[in-house]
Amino acid sequence: MKIIVTKQLIESILINIQPFLEKKDASQITSHVYIEAKNNICTIKATDSEIGLITKTDNVIIEEEGSITANGKRLLDIIRILKNEEEIILEQIEDNIFIKQNKSKFKLSIFNPETFPIFPNIENKSKIKLDSITLIKGLKHILPSIDNNNPKFELNGALIDIKKNITHLVGTDTRRLSVMSIQNLSPNEISIIIPKKAIIEIQKLFINQIEIYYDQTNLIIKNENYFFFTRLINGNYPNYQRIIPKNANYNLMLPKQEMTNAIKMIATISQEIKITFQKDSIIFNSLGTDNIEAKTELLIQTPLDNFELNVNSKYLLDFISQVDNLEFEILLNEPTLPFVLKDNQFITVIMPIIV
Repeated sequence: MKIIVTKQLIESILINIQPFLEKKDASQITSHVYIEAKNNICTIKATDSEIGLITKTDNVIIEEEGSITANGKRLLDIIRILKNEEEIILEQIEDNIFIKQNKSKFKLSIFNPETFPIFPNIENKSKIKLDSITLIKGLKHILPSIDNNNPKFELNGALIDIKKNITHLVGTDTRRLSVMSIQNLSPNEISIIIPKKAIIEIQKLFINQIEIYYDQTNLIIKNENYFFFTRLINGNYPNYQRIIPKNANYNLMLPKQEMTNAIKMIATISQEIKITFQKDSIIFNSLGTDNIEAKTELLIQTPLDNFELNVNSKYLLDFISQVDNLEFEILLNEPTLPFVLKDNQFITVIMPIIV
């Protein structure tokens, strides 16, 4: 194989595929990228066996067809130090790939490309019929609430719960629960769990309409630029409907910007804060245990009188950062019971801190 490519193009592709590479063991072929030059198309693949990405380009000069692998991180490191103005040659010679630009030359060892993992395909897979832009936006809303290293693996992903007339996107770390609801018409009712790592990459790659396919093992997303897959998480997701309070004693509309400013001010001193709802104001205090205090106040009329709510400020800010309107709702019962934040079809249920 021998191709000639601009630095800007190959560097951009290699940056996009870095999250899909095996990082811990460079002896594994999954730490390598797969590069194939054939029929005027250059195909580049990367996978750690849990998620994978294929990208294709015809903006290369193919002098010799073929396929190779190369360590993805080392290849990117080499490309980065080369000059922007001059084209780069990637050429296989025996069991090595040479990266050349003018008088500079680098050599990397390669693996047998035939041993590179096989990607799933869309044949015999069901298609999810949702507006993909709305789906991606919904996943962004719930992303902060998804856990990272929970021993219950299903909590390290988002639930896509598709009903005939509505789809719920759900994420939880057991201390808060976020749900984004999307109106839809679906002939099938399905529930799948997508890993958080995959959702992060979906947010980066896809901004336009996409096609989504699934089976019991994989989810596949494709458009004209990318072919992406992720293995699904097996497990029984918690019954999230039971966690959402059915009623509320108090319902308040709160200003987004003023609440954000007040919470951030206190959070500079303590992530844990106390919010006191008075009849004519809302008071914010730090909950830090050392001899440092922070306090601010908003002059807002409320139906409450000395209602104290202790909460992790990060949970509030994560929700408010996704609010589309100038105001959002807070639904309260008792100070020690879960409360609800709501913005149209997006809600977050938060467990208060018990002091």
